[in-house]
Amino acid sequence: MSVLNAFSLAGKIVLVTGASSGIGAHLAQVAARAGARVVLAARRLERLDQVAAAIQDEGGQALAVKLDVTDRASVEAAFDAAEAAFGVVDVVLNNAGVGNGQGALKISEEAWRQMFSTNLDGVWRVAQVAAQRLANAGKPGSIVNIASMLGLRVGTGYSHYCAAKAGVVQLSKSLALELARYHIRVNAIAPGYFKTEMNDDFFDSEKGQAYIREAVPMRRLGQLQELEGPFLLLASEAGAYMSGAVLAVDGGQLVGSL
Repeated sequence: MSVLNAFSLAGKIVLVTGASSGIGAHLAQVAARAGARVVLAARRLERLDQVAAAIQDEGGQALAVKLDVTDRASVEAAFDAAEAAFGVVDVVLNNAGVGNGQGALKISEEAWRQMFSTNLDGVWRVAQVAAQRLANAGKPGSIVNIASMLGLRVGTGYSHYCAAKAGVVQLSKSLALELARYHIRVNAIAPGYFKTEMNDDFFDSEKGQAYIREAVPMRRLGQLQELEGPFLLLASEAGAYMSGAVLAVDGGQLVGSL
């Protein structure tokens, strides 16, 4: 297999959570262009239909399924629908997440649990269901979890988010260890600051732009296309000997000077 062919997802079935916008929607379309049949999963079905239509307009195959990662029955139903349409899912992009800044002294019990319910429990739930089905089918697979630079380094006002994403990092490593015997690889991507619907108001502001210039060594936001290479590496046969890795894609922020 040539180096370029190794990055192909032809013949693969890829399920993407949080696929209705941002990183999920973008990488779902990348997976389709790489040859995969794509299952788009999120709570906003009308937005998923738009992403599916965009994939289909380019000649790809896509299925939109409603999914709430905090609900086991919803996760199982989404995988059932994927299998009915395409077969057992080969690759999961565990991307669904929420983010809201709150000072540590003001976070309510409800806000803390909501953060963990989606950003950590949801990642575990989807990964477990995917791995169970792959193992039962005797099929190799790849699970790619979206962690965060804030799971490796902390920021003021995000203790709940940092803790949940740090959990994703360790969960990915632990699952990689346990699932290797089933030929299921588990890795994580830790993005830095990328402009999405969740943060565009802040990064459009003068304060947000000044923060990026000061905090990020490359002095700019990441572009969604700059996540394509890391994702394809971990999802495809190009990364066949990689498991338990955490790839930081953050403009050098993790190595920024103190």
